[in-house]
Amino acid sequence: MIIDFGKLNGNNSVDTVINPRELFDVLPEKDDKYEEYLRDVQTEVLNKWFEDYRDKKDVIIKMNTGSGKTVVGLLMLKSCLNENNGPAVYVVPDPYLVKQVVNEAMSLGIDVTENTNDPSFLKGESILIINIFKLINGKSVFGTENVKINIGSIIIDDAHACLDIAENQFSIKIPYNTEVYGEFLNLFRESIKQQSEVGLIELEAGDPNANRIVPFWSWIDNKSEIIRILHNNKDSNDENLKSLMFGWPLIKNNIEHCYCVIGSDGLEISPKFLPIHNIPSFQNAQRRIFMSATISDDSVLVSHFNIDHTMISQAITPNSSNDIGERMIIVPQELNPDISDDQLKIFYKEISQTQNVVIIVPSNYRAKYWEDVADKILNSKNLHAGVEELKKGHVGLVVVINKYDGIDLPKSACTVLVIDGLPDVRRKIDKIEESALQGNELLLNNKIQKIEQGMGRGIRSKDDYCVVFLMGRSLVNHLYVNGAISRFTAATRKQVELSSRLSKQLRGKDLEELKDVINYSLNRDKDWIRTSRGALVKVKYDPSVIFDDRIIKEREAYNHALNNNHRESTQILLNVINEEENQIIRGVMKQKLAEYLHFYDPVETQQTLMSAIKDNSQVIHPIEGIQYNRLIPADVSQAQELVNYINMKFKGPNKYILFVNKLIEQLVFMPETANTFEQAFMDLAYVLGYRGQRPEKQFRKGPDNLWSVGNSKYYVIECKNGAVTDYISKDDCNQLNGSINWFYEKYDEGNNHVPIMVHKSNKFDYAASPNKNIRIMNEGDLENLKTNLKNFAQAVAANANDVNKVDDLMKSFFFKETQFIDKYTSNFK
Repeated sequence: MIIDFGKLNGNNSVDTVINPRELFDVLPEKDDKYEEYLRDVQTEVLNKWFEDYRDKKDVIIKMNTGSGKTVVGLLMLKSCLNENNGPAVYVVPDPYLVKQVVNEAMSLGIDVTENTNDPSFLKGESILIINIFKLINGKSVFGTENVKINIGSIIIDDAHACLDIAENQFSIKIPYNTEVYGEFLNLFRESIKQQSEVGLIELEAGDPNANRIVPFWSWIDNKSEIIRILHNNKDSNDENLKSLMFGWPLIKNNIEHCYCVIGSDGLEISPKFLPIHNIPSFQNAQRRIFMSATISDDSVLVSHFNIDHTMISQAITPNSSNDIGERMIIVPQELNPDISDDQLKIFYKEISQTQNVVIIVPSNYRAKYWEDVADKILNSKNLHAGVEELKKGHVGLVVVINKYDGIDLPKSACTVLVIDGLPDVRRKIDKIEESALQGNELLLNNKIQKIEQGMGRGIRSKDDYCVVFLMGRSLVNHLYVNGAISRFTAATRKQVELSSRLSKQLRGKDLEELKDVINYSLNRDKDWIRTSRGALVKVKYDPSVIFDDRIIKEREAYNHALNNNHRESTQILLNVINEEENQIIRGVMKQKLAEYLHFYDPVETQQTLMSAIKDNSQVIHPIEGIQYNRLIPADVSQAQELVNYINMKFKGPNKYILFVNKLIEQLVFMPETANTFEQAFMDLAYVLGYRGQRPEKQFRKGPDNLWSVGNSKYYVIECKNGAVTDYISKDDCNQLNGSINWFYEKYDEGNNHVPIMVHKSNKFDYAASPNKNIRIMNEGDLENLKTNLKNFAQAVAANANDVNKVDDLMKSFFFKETQFIDKYTSNFK
């Protein structure tokens, strides 16, 4: 006789128990790896959720990487199903992680499916495991206008990674080689020209750095034509318009509240905030749980998923934060600024002979730097195959392109991890915003979060270990000059603090001595292990949630605008502006205010933009333009000007050196870095004791850079660091000739100037007609300048308050106005 033992269990059945901790106990087919016990951190989180949070609509859970949050999530959703709060969905960033969650569920003995049409999912009997792409797209089975499949309970795992993907899903990207692109460029040509005539020329010439935002009034006023163009092409079979097909249903009803950026390679349309209500099943889910290891600023959940922050008093966390793996965190170029990237490349290659060394880079361009030493370079196409190979054994030095989350590299798969440089922003609108914010801490928060995500790739459990290197002058500058370390989570901060104490004994040492130190971790030295673990013993999670009031108010204003209540939107932003002390942010906020004002008061809109420009010259300019402000020369000597600058900006010489090192890294000939290069070139003026300005950027006319170098002399500079030709084109020549004429128009006869073209080549195209006074700063000249700049900065730092000594150093390194042109520029051919 066959006995059904399930009937003997009564209310303790696996399908009726709702306490997730008890549910774990009664799961009959658990893998032996669990040893019949949950970890303490898992039990703490499950108990808090079940007793105090499970009936709340939105819940935030923060658990360290490798602490077992997948098991926690699966048990929570199974509990929800047993309580009749289904269907239940578990969402992860990518297909690779779907497989990981499915495997974990199989190990637990919990029924799951990847099929949205599976009857067991629809009836609330199994958990659907999907990636964020399936949840959020214009043809989602969870609806874009009408609910297709209800969701009772949903978990967004690795929420930080899902947020980035959600942004892209709500954006429409159209390549330049399509009729749609041509129609948009024709429609907005004049308004782009009004913002920057040079910008339009660069756009039409195919300059890879050219990204121009369509002025919002032109976008709003042409709404009907925009809708016509997009609607007529939404069902196209052209592979280039695939983004339109999937993105159009998500933003079509709110197109007037989108930004459009046109670049030489294509255009991008993206909403100001995500209209997440267009996925009604997600919006209306009874229970929404957001899980992450590194969200330190919870505002992104408001901006992206429109959660009601007033209903969330704190996050669910374990009691202790010491469940993270061991990391020795080293910043070589902070310990010894003389260490070059090339030296580090050799150093990491040597280590990779016995260890798996994984290097995360921000871009394809940076990956090329590592090609000569890399055993493998992993991108989106071969990433997961490469990760599996690392897990199986020794590979060597592996470069991963722009993947800071969503990959697991446990144990020997990655014992040395390198974060090379600052993460790059990918969307065009993000690049526009980055330019407008001018390095403000609002941008820094997102980059630091990505860095911390990347730092966690090599430790996947409490018993795991990894040596983490942070390299790149810009990254080091952000960490130490801008105070970014304080934005790391508590456990990471403690590990950085421990490593910093260790580093004090290494300051000024060479890489060979550094190798001895990292071997304490790699060779599992008992004293290091004890010290490392001891540093985390008393670290507690901070359960408080952090919501940026400005982000909350912006989202609130956007929500009112979706309901055509633009007056309420403007009132909300006015209150924000009145309380904002930071001038850069205030200017950006005034532009956003103007965007809503235009719906009912176009005249006041333009006046508001005039005010915004005074706070921040990088925002959209009003139709009538603005008056140019001359660059005023310093009224003290060049040396005194530099001493004043160091004391005012850096409050000490060491941070001056870090800042100069960052500039040296940014002053490179590389495509798609024009804005960064031009800003660095302006900053270069100040670190040499001159004064600088970016007329084309700030006033929409004039050269890329203008330097005042004393004695009524100026340098009129055009920067073409992204050029790939071996000659200077006619267009680039005409641009500098035009800037020369601009200088004559803006400055009287008592002022002299030297026109400078920064370009790889010093040879003009045969069709060009260069002004006879033009000087060229080619690649060799720039490298010479950077070498001397590095040595100059170190010498100045040692004599920062001695004006006479600084003046002598300027002469020694050829940075005086009478020396600079002959030393660092060449004649053209």
